[in-house]
Amino acid sequence: MKLDVPLLKLPRQYCAETLAAEVLALPRSAWIAHPGKLAGNDAVPLITPGGVVTNGFAGPMEPTESLLACPYIMEIMADLGAVWGRSRLMGLAPASDVPEHVDVGYYWRTHLRLHIPVITNPGVEFTCDGQTEHMKAGECWAFDSFCLHNVRNRGTEKRIHLVLDTVGGENLWDMMLETRRAERQELPLKFIEPGRTPIDTLAYERINTPEIMSAWEVRCHVDFLVRQAPQTVTLSPITDLLDRFLVAWAAAWAQYGASHNGLYLYRRLLADIRVNLKHVGADRILLHNAVPLDRSLN
Repeated sequence: MKLDVPLLKLPRQYCAETLAAEVLALPRSAWIAHPGKLAGNDAVPLITPGGVVTNGFAGPMEPTESLLACPYIMEIMADLGAVWGRSRLMGLAPASDVPEHVDVGYYWRTHLRLHIPVITNPGVEFTCDGQTEHMKAGECWAFDSFCLHNVRNRGTEKRIHLVLDTVGGENLWDMMLETRRAERQELPLKFIEPGRTPIDTLAYERINTPEIMSAWEVRCHVDFLVRQAPQTVTLSPITDLLDRFLVAWAAAWAQYGASHNGLYLYRRLLADIRVNLKHVGADRILLHNAVPLDRSLN
């Protein structure tokens, strides 16, 4: 999700000792390999489609057995007050890293990611859009995943972060807004004592990835990406093509909606716009994060 700052420290302090105790009590079998096979990277799924051990993004979300074994993590989620999507514990071995990248795709466009360090060391650095921070245990950070970012662990022990994905929520939004309004003045941290936050209000995603996007949602995403592109004369033929595509998609949606009867038309529109964008050089238009416009649109 796009933010107006690379990294945002929220006014919360969670109990690092309780977090570490819960996480270290999980069996070794709870840890699975990184889906991208990145060396030194592993994870414990906490919220997944159906609550099963998977790296999937789409479908009704449920807690896994690992999350149910970590009541304080559930209290943290309740305190933040959001609707939760795929979430994990993410491990990074000593002398390992997550290479610089941008999270591009439907899921990342619609979700905010929070990092809460559980076990860390001074050699762990998180860099986003040129800003580098060492996140301390128990802190809570939001970051702009649409910017270039990377993580390095130069220490001698494994780093473990609680990584929560969400489309948001009123309480979390208010907390982020309060932090932004404070600007350079760091807000006092509210310590969330273990065992004091009810978890019966926890909410999980039920609807997240539409099979066919509505005309309004397609326009929302396209307009967002065009705003991230340099506003030069070379963008004009691209926006003309995209406007024509959006009108055609709206016409198809008015006729078929999400019915499979319209799949042939939706697929033709997508195939045509991909070819047309290539002809006018959309792959040569780089967004502010150095990702080509056509890749982001895809």
